[in-house]
Amino acid sequence: MPSRLATGSRIGLLEKVGYGAGDLASNIFYHALNIVLFYFYTDVWGISPGVAGTLFLVARFWDAINDPAMGLIADRTQTRWGRYRPYLLWMAIPFGTIGFLTFAGPGFEGGVKIIYAAVTYTVLGMVYTAINVPYSALMGVMTPDTEERTILASYRFVGAFSAMLIIGLAVRPLVRVLGEGDEALGYRLTFALLATLATLLFLFTFATTRERLEPEKRESPAGVREDLRLLVRNRPWLVMVAAAVLTLSSVAVRNAVMFHYFKYYVGDNGDPYFWFLDLTSLMITTGSLAFIAGIVFTNTLRKRFGKRNSLIAMTLLNAVTVVLFFYIPPDAVGTMLVVNMVASLFAGPTPALVWAMYTDVADYGELQFGRRMTALVFSAAMFAQKMGLMMGGTMSGWLLGSVGFVANAEQTPAAMMGIRVMFCIIPGVLAVANGLVLFLYPITEAQVLEMEETLAKRRAAPA
Repeated sequence: MPSRLATGSRIGLLEKVGYGAGDLASNIFYHALNIVLFYFYTDVWGISPGVAGTLFLVARFWDAINDPAMGLIADRTQTRWGRYRPYLLWMAIPFGTIGFLTFAGPGFEGGVKIIYAAVTYTVLGMVYTAINVPYSALMGVMTPDTEERTILASYRFVGAFSAMLIIGLAVRPLVRVLGEGDEALGYRLTFALLATLATLLFLFTFATTRERLEPEKRESPAGVREDLRLLVRNRPWLVMVAAAVLTLSSVAVRNAVMFHYFKYYVGDNGDPYFWFLDLTSLMITTGSLAFIAGIVFTNTLRKRFGKRNSLIAMTLLNAVTVVLFFYIPPDAVGTMLVVNMVASLFAGPTPALVWAMYTDVADYGELQFGRRMTALVFSAAMFAQKMGLMMGGTMSGWLLGSVGFVANAEQTPAAMMGIRVMFCIIPGVLAVANGLVLFLYPITEAQVLEMEETLAKRRAAPA
């Protein structure tokens, strides 16, 4: 039997806010892992950059291969709450608990410290997968309407980068205040608070959202091999996967050395620079605000230029501004703030456009192959993103080690140049490559509307 629309496709404000709260919860730790963890390992907990890079390689690879498996599991889940929502309830507390433990930094030494870091980081990735794959797929079954999905994606990424705003505003100041000079204690107490917040937000998302596209009823269960075979025949998905690897590699390299760039190149020593914010926190905070402002224009860009064209343009413009950072001297803080805000403004619409495009990819697969695999499409996309994060994070650790970086010491010219290249040039080049790959994406906005109409008729047809 084809999928049917259980109720109306329009979504109320509370449900949109509730859905956005889920990405706020996820991204508290997503941004913490991408921006804070590498610095925490090297400068706070004393793990060498090379070891940290290898840890990222192993843990993120294992994390990435779990995503398609979780997608297959979620697509086959049937409960009174739906296929995807139950995981928000089941995994909220484990997510918060292991997130706290990852930054707890107990007083271990030597090999025990490395084992603890590897175990907590790996388990956090697995729990993140178990809750975030169903959360991401949830958008695809909340409504079949492409405009509503784009709006939902915008709420989602307001939540996501509100989390980045929280990381920028709260982490370093809270570490300073709560730790009272003990940086490890400060991180432990700070992430106890953030973990509690993330848990409560996921429970709120569970309580306020609904699934409206009912599970397809087939005469026989779909085979895993068949689902995977159809997935790799989905050309739009293949393009989005390649773009995801490049995007997240760019993000991972830049974010991994953000604290290092401002600490060693710009000279941020952690003291308040503006109000209670140090310079690094101020940079993250203003960039996050600009990013959120950019998200506001997502639907306008979609209507005027289409998702594909808007994504290409914003990606390439962001790449140019990131490369410009390389030419800014360390004392030109005002220029850095402005360029960073412009880069973030350009980047703002891109995540919402990307995830709205993945719902189109799921529709394309259903139309072409007669099988809807929403969670598998999203989880396989997350697999690609985590492969990008793995590549970027590993590259950061190994490159930083190869140029002679030493934590909490004056850096050599080679180490300083390495930090600058990793923060500016490498991310910019990867972003340009991402924009070029997206030219291969074949689904136009006209085709999106045609798919929506055809699938609506198919779902409404009697069994």
